[in-house]
Amino acid sequence: MATIYDCSVESDLLTGMRLARAAIGRGELVVIPTDTVYGVAADAFSPAAVQRLLDAKGRGRQSPPPVLVPGIPTLAALAEHVPAEVDALVQAFWPGGLTIVLPAAPSLVWDLGETRGTVALRMPQDRIALELLSETGPLAVSSANLTGHPAARTAAEAEGMLGDSISVYLDGGEAGTGYERVEGKDSSSTIVDATALASGSGKLRILRHGVISAEQLREVVGDALADPEPAETPSDA
Repeated sequence: MATIYDCSVESDLLTGMRLARAAIGRGELVVIPTDTVYGVAADAFSPAAVQRLLDAKGRGRQSPPPVLVPGIPTLAALAEHVPAEVDALVQAFWPGGLTIVLPAAPSLVWDLGETRGTVALRMPQDRIALELLSETGPLAVSSANLTGHPAARTAAEAEGMLGDSISVYLDGGEAGTGYERVEGKDSSSTIVDATALASGSGKLRILRHGVISAEQLREVVGDALADPEPAETPSDA
């Protein structure tokens, strides 16, 4: 049975991080806190690990997981092209609750599912997530829940849904406490599609409304953001 490690206790933090790194290296799954919700993490460059993540959530390849990165420089390494407006967004909102979809760099050797040549990227703000990312590199991370259920905001909620499909649970307290909760508003990251902007064929589009509002985005990029549309995208970290 997987153990939940209380990362507010120094000994648990050290042990949990060591075991989490080892589990990721073996292609296993780890639950981690992020600044929005808890996430299930897997080695982004291991197709078997990514498939294990999708299987644990009961999710198909048509819903590829986002990739969390340890820093802004990694964005340029994983994306084929980063428009100036996207650079402005990451300077304003990273680390934080903004996921950006861009054309993936053609040189990448990975299989996240049916991405159609794109990758969804985010730099989280949570210190535990960032520390793990700094040691493992980019991780495929999807919200820690079964498909169709609310995203977990605590490690215990995640464990209740995902059980022994996870090797290590890192408990960093309740997720999302740094963002204002608004009734009817998704507590996950806001997802912005920048593929049309990158190709010069259109504007930024909001795929999912989350903790970063359309008004906040528009303050940074102005008319480069298309009018927001309602989205039905499942919650992710």
